[in-house]
Amino acid sequence: MRRFFSICLLGLIAGPALARDFPDVDKLPASKDYPDPLTFLDGSKVKTKADWVEKRRPELKALFQHYMYGFAPEDPRNVKGKVEREDRKFFGGKATKREVTITYGPEGTPPIHLLLVIPNDRPKLAPCFVGMNFEGNHALVKDPTVALPKVWMYPNRKGVKDNQATDEGRGTAVDVWALEQSIDRGYAVATFYSGDVDPDRKDVRQGVQKVYAEKGLFKPGPNSWGTIRAWAWGISRVVDYLGTVKEIDPRRLIVVGHSRLGKTALLAAALDERIALAIPHQAGCGGTAPSRTEARGVETVERINTSFPHWFNDNFKKFNRATEKLPFDQHCLAALVAPRPLLYTNAVQDQWANPAGQFDMLRLAEPVYRLLGAGGLKDEKMPPPGKLSDGVLGYYIREGRHSMTPDDWKVFLDFADRHLGKAK
Repeated sequence: MRRFFSICLLGLIAGPALARDFPDVDKLPASKDYPDPLTFLDGSKVKTKADWVEKRRPELKALFQHYMYGFAPEDPRNVKGKVEREDRKFFGGKATKREVTITYGPEGTPPIHLLLVIPNDRPKLAPCFVGMNFEGNHALVKDPTVALPKVWMYPNRKGVKDNQATDEGRGTAVDVWALEQSIDRGYAVATFYSGDVDPDRKDVRQGVQKVYAEKGLFKPGPNSWGTIRAWAWGISRVVDYLGTVKEIDPRRLIVVGHSRLGKTALLAAALDERIALAIPHQAGCGGTAPSRTEARGVETVERINTSFPHWFNDNFKKFNRATEKLPFDQHCLAALVAPRPLLYTNAVQDQWANPAGQFDMLRLAEPVYRLLGAGGLKDEKMPPPGKLSDGVLGYYIREGRHSMTPDDWKVFLDFADRHLGKAK
């Protein structure tokens, strides 16, 4: 039987978020040092927890959106989930698999097609991993009934022809999300294709940005949302829905993502405090790695803005050769997750993502975590490959390349067990 879930039936709010009157980029002071997350833009200091929670945290959220990721429309109040298909004997009876269509926003907004897998053997509500995938849900399971995406697809994914998914892609990325491994540990998983929200192309307009602009509900501008902000906004719509699912523990939602979707995962956790734990995997520049860097062989702000001009807002491009003018760096984004657990994971052969710089960002976020009484890093130096540093600010690096594997998922699960309590 089809089931309907609704957050609210009273319409939606979809207007432009209002930015503070921040200075133009050329009027910002230059500093090669990393900005102090506990210093306000006007130079005054954060002295108490209340200063952080009530003043500095909102200021940083606004700064990141104004100068880098962009502001998004206000959250819609008409989020609904409709279960299209359900299999209660998935993975040999260990799990229930659902395909859910999530609708929200004005008419014409593309729906999110969620794959939700929930453990059947659980003593309590299941904690849940939440995140976007690159391949489409059909690629993550060996199940011919899972619907194929109908939107633009990445051309380099298996089974994709003319930017459209085909049956040849079914089950080709089972190891990337390792769903059964999470089920065996008592965790649910909720994932969807990133293109459901916004296509990862400057010249393809099928997603939420197009709909909101065309309907006059959100005016594009230099500080309006880029694709990464739109994706993070989409993750929050899934969080809205998961709060209505009776088997899921809404207090133990874990956002995870790889590469550009790892940047998205971190941003989603920074802006949405309903997320209990964040695992941005190999996220690199524009996410977990510093924008100010002189390291060789790593991605830079200028390079990422040139290669992917749609990911960030237009203001961010003004920092291509002026990162010293940024009024923040990525440790401040990590600090916005405080006091919640945060794990950065990397690979030795993925130096493009600047693994060492990512550890520095965690170290520089530590004063905010300690101000809030949450602790910090367990290790003063970056741990060797294969060793999980599992403080509330966690770090892990393994041998290998830029990828997400079942071995990575074991680390994700161990870290979640450590900080949210074992699921079973």
